[in-house]
Amino acid sequence: MSLDPLSPEQLYRHCPLEWLEPEPAAADTQEGARLGQQRALEALDLALDLSGKGYNLYVAGSVGLGKHHLVGERIDAWARGREPADDLCYVHNFDAEHRPRALVLPAGTARQLQRDTESLLEHLLTAIPDIFRSDEYRARREELKKEVEDREEAAFSELTERAAELDIGLVRTPQGYTIGPQKEEDFISPQEFSGLPEGEQERLKESIDKVNADLKKTLGRALRWHEELAKKLKRLNREYLHLTLDERIEWLRRRYQRLEQVQHFIDNIKRDVIDNADDFRAAGERGEKEDISVGKLIRLREFTRFRVNVLVDNGDADGAPVVYEDNPTYINLLGRIEHESQMGALTTNFSLIKGGALHRANGGCLILDARRLLMAPFVWETLKRALRSREIKIQPLESQLGMLSTITLEPEPIPLNVNVVLIGERWLYHLLKMHDPESSQLFKVYADFAEDIARERDSVAAYAQRIHTMAHEEKLRPLSRKAVARVVEQASRSAGDAEKLSLHGERLSDLLREADYWCRREGAEWVSREHVQKAVEQREYRQRQMQERVQEAMERDILMIETSGQRVAQINGLAVTAIGDTAFGRPSRITATARLGSGKMVDIERETELGGPLHSKGVLILGAFLANRYVPSEPLSLSASLVFEQSYGPIDGDSASLAELCALLSAIARVPLRQNFAVTGSVNQLGQVQAIGGVNEKIEGFFDLCRARGLSGDQGVVIPAANVQHLMLKSAVVEAVRSNRFAIHAVDRVDSALSLLTGLEAGVADERGDYPEESFNGQVRGRLQLLGKKHSDLLRQDLDRLDPEE
Repeated sequence: MSLDPLSPEQLYRHCPLEWLEPEPAAADTQEGARLGQQRALEALDLALDLSGKGYNLYVAGSVGLGKHHLVGERIDAWARGREPADDLCYVHNFDAEHRPRALVLPAGTARQLQRDTESLLEHLLTAIPDIFRSDEYRARREELKKEVEDREEAAFSELTERAAELDIGLVRTPQGYTIGPQKEEDFISPQEFSGLPEGEQERLKESIDKVNADLKKTLGRALRWHEELAKKLKRLNREYLHLTLDERIEWLRRRYQRLEQVQHFIDNIKRDVIDNADDFRAAGERGEKEDISVGKLIRLREFTRFRVNVLVDNGDADGAPVVYEDNPTYINLLGRIEHESQMGALTTNFSLIKGGALHRANGGCLILDARRLLMAPFVWETLKRALRSREIKIQPLESQLGMLSTITLEPEPIPLNVNVVLIGERWLYHLLKMHDPESSQLFKVYADFAEDIARERDSVAAYAQRIHTMAHEEKLRPLSRKAVARVVEQASRSAGDAEKLSLHGERLSDLLREADYWCRREGAEWVSREHVQKAVEQREYRQRQMQERVQEAMERDILMIETSGQRVAQINGLAVTAIGDTAFGRPSRITATARLGSGKMVDIERETELGGPLHSKGVLILGAFLANRYVPSEPLSLSASLVFEQSYGPIDGDSASLAELCALLSAIARVPLRQNFAVTGSVNQLGQVQAIGGVNEKIEGFFDLCRARGLSGDQGVVIPAANVQHLMLKSAVVEAVRSNRFAIHAVDRVDSALSLLTGLEAGVADERGDYPEESFNGQVRGRLQLLGKKHSDLLRQDLDRLDPEE
């Protein structure tokens, strides 16, 4: 690898203007919005077509990719091509009122049934009182009653006459009947009765007993006559009720002749109306007295059982339902049973059943945010149970927890046929797969949204179309070709790769809005490249206060970072600090020590529990590299330590392992390293330099410090060669490189970095593994051999002291 710095053209990849097609018409399709997401959208199509049997969908991707918009757009198109879903409603169960019956009806039928039942109630509340007030009904009723009264009167008259023949009087009073001996139609007083001969008294007593027995028989016959009268009156009522009810009921039966559930409901209404006709008569009379309209009367509590509680009405739907539940709590998802207070007690009925998102989406698609779903208590298990059983069963949560003390219902379950789409992050999906095996059976389709696409001519043209479409939808000013090119370049910067374009739609739309804002501030008609650049810079400015604080600390030598001179066992490493939506590069001083020892490599960050596992892995690799390269056939008689100076927080990742290795080798060879360079890169056991993340921010972090102190022309950054393709640096860095005031070197092996940092030849090993003595590697090997010899001498001295012959 050449030690020459990278050219300015390698630091920032401009977008060729010829790659950008002319601005499309506003009516063009939105293919650009689906750019790069074909894999995910095909998975969505599969899940929608294979509805049921667990083919629900999990849509994965980071926040800001536009998952919700694209998924919603695709599902809406799918739903428009399908038939509207069924209506869902509950009606009173006349056999067991605590278990309301569910009706699943063709779209629009529930609303129609609701109107028809209310119309029937209005008719009955008017017609039934009129029936009972009619002259014909009253005449027939009085005729039946008079017949019984006449029979009763005749029976008692006959009994009175027989009693009189026995000198016994029988009188009917409001309190009952009075029986006693009489003389000339007057009752004998007790004193008179006592004065009668004893034989006469006995005769009169026997007569009274006989009259009493006859009275009981007569009363029994009268009771049967009244029972027969009641039956006749009931038949009379039925006869007249049928006159006004049968025609309406038959009309309803014909109207819903293909719906067996509705037929059963209508039959129950008819039977209950006939059995409880007095409720209608009383309500009608009350309405007349209190001037209450029929419309209000039908909403009285006693008539609730004849109405229809519509949970879902798809009568006006254009295709299958698509429901996005933003707050998927237990109640919002499953529905609820409400209660109302009556005389201090809570009661409920079927009309207080309210549907949830599952009811509204039944027959279509339900879209849920996975994170919100899992954060809501009991919801995940409830959703799985509904999908597994393929039915919606409304159960108050408090009843499942054994905390319900009020009267409640057990509504009949409703069959469930729904496609559930969960939208969330990837890690959440894999956690579910790992900890809940059932999720794999219920969510068999995984749609992974791409984060970026290749930056090629076709994709750039499609991306430009996406930019114009978004600007048109947001009613923003049109963008010039150079402005579009700058947006494309910023998309590469966001992707952290000059050969990729970020697909984060939210980030893109924010950039377009802010560029339009600066365009409007200047009063321009077109958004230019300068406006886009201004939007980028201002966003960074708003978020860089913490970065400026860190920079200030380095400029004032509070954080000690040198950008000139040479130091042994000291090097400038590069790290990225991420805070919220912003990330910036920060130089860090790395130091090392090397001394005689037993081969132990001390990672101070790990010993203090500040270093993460990846960082610790990188340090262990350094020990393996040292032993393999310099003393492969001898013990490594070295104890070394590595530390990030002035680091007070967690450190992880292996991107500093190249810098740590250089500092360690400098400590061993006692050769100084140039402090005008900062180094980043990962290294493996073979000495190869590997790519790292955040390369642009790391370079810019060291550049900002050097620029603040004054660019000397010999300052620069060493990066892995594999990261050159990721470079999309700020214009200030590119211009500094162009004017030879800053340099960026790309290396693929440790030796190249060592040559840059020490000014010495790294040296190449001969067949025996020896390096030239004056080379850097030769000095490292020589020092390690010297330490090994000293270690052997010390061991020999210890053994001599233990020799028993001395």
